[in-house]
Amino acid sequence: MLVTFFRTLIIIITLMVLMRLMGKRQIGEMQPFEFIVTLIIADLACVPMADVSIPLLYGVISIACLFLFHQVLTILEQKGKFLKKVISGRPSLVIDKNGIVLKELKKNDMSVDDLIESMRANGYFALDDLSYAIYESNGQLSSFENQNQSQPPTSLPLLIVSDGKIDDGNCKKIGTDTERIKNFIVEQKGRLKEVEVMTVDGNGRTYFKKKGQKYEILFFPLKEGVKW
Repeated sequence: MLVTFFRTLIIIITLMVLMRLMGKRQIGEMQPFEFIVTLIIADLACVPMADVSIPLLYGVISIACLFLFHQVLTILEQKGKFLKKVISGRPSLVIDKNGIVLKELKKNDMSVDDLIESMRANGYFALDDLSYAIYESNGQLSSFENQNQSQPPTSLPLLIVSDGKIDDGNCKKIGTDTERIKNFIVEQKGRLKEVEVMTVDGNGRTYFKKKGQKYEILFFPLKEGVKW
């Protein structure tokens, strides 16, 4: 037991020293390769701590090799924008002056729901709260608030249509059905498959965006007494 204790202590001290040398930030601020290296280091550290039959030096050497690998990638990143893009990826503009950029969301295997969740975490609840939003290469959402918002929302908007598909659950919450949503879209001289995003809040305030067009703020008549 005493041997295991000292082996664990040595591994922990080694990890603390290397993490300090790597200049680790919060997990959410790590680049993809940094996060991968950190996970592997954690896994390698567990093996010699738990199995006394494995020489402790093997674990230390493996961790040190990963540290060197991290340093090499960090240096390569600093050599130019191309290498940085290859190693860590690039930022993605997901909201611009015309509204949501669905193409960029899809490139990052994300949905409108994912974007809305990230916005809520930053204190924004309506898609037109922002003029611009960028997913950085480390996964953080950077946003620029819409200074020209004419009518700020007063209740939580629900996602009704995303990429041409109607959310039946949210339709029920706002007291309507798919046929009524389709009729509303036809009234806007559009078709369901053309609608990238449609949200409706408790006052009927509607964010409506068709493919290739700037978003519009419309009004969707809600049934009396509908609340969520």
